[in-house]
Amino acid sequence: MTFASKITIARICLVPVYAVLAFCYGYTVKITHPDERLRWWALGIFVLAASTDGIDGWVARRYNQCSKFGAYIDPIADKALLLTGVITLSLVDWGTPGWRLPLWFAVVVVLRDCIILGGIKILYVNHREVNIVPHWTGKICTITQMFSIGWVMLRLTDISPNYPCAVAGFFTAWSGIAYIRQGQKILHGQAV
Repeated sequence: MTFASKITIARICLVPVYAVLAFCYGYTVKITHPDERLRWWALGIFVLAASTDGIDGWVARRYNQCSKFGAYIDPIADKALLLTGVITLSLVDWGTPGWRLPLWFAVVVVLRDCIILGGIKILYVNHREVNIVPHWTGKICTITQMFSIGWVMLRLTDISPNYPCAVAGFFTAWSGIAYIRQGQKILHGQAV
């Protein structure tokens, strides 16, 4: 196993640590005795885990450690962190009542990923080579989703998380449609 893959595995291991800290902080908010240390620890673990995404990719490219295992496990680690952040922060308040990601946002994010995975399964069943090209809306989708997570965790302003989630939800849906179209082209034997 390469060093880059070990970094990716470490990111996966940080996901449940973040989730526990986030739920514990949410509990302290619920009982009206917020333990801000838990919030900052959860935020720190999330940022550390998110930063390892860039680090493992850089290490893999810089030291020629690209591997099939790394290519397989990296997107799983990314999705595990992102989905855990979205789901966790839609279930617990992180401040005043309602200071969380809206439930509709979590549904949109999870639904998009399920549709993409279902589409990939359809392509495999139809013996199509799955070579999904990253679309710019997918990158914007990830950035806006991370921004929404950060909005809730940092609590820098009193402006509701609904606003950044509306932007992220738009790009999440748009990128989902873009990937569905790519999958349809692959299924019909067209170049992507």
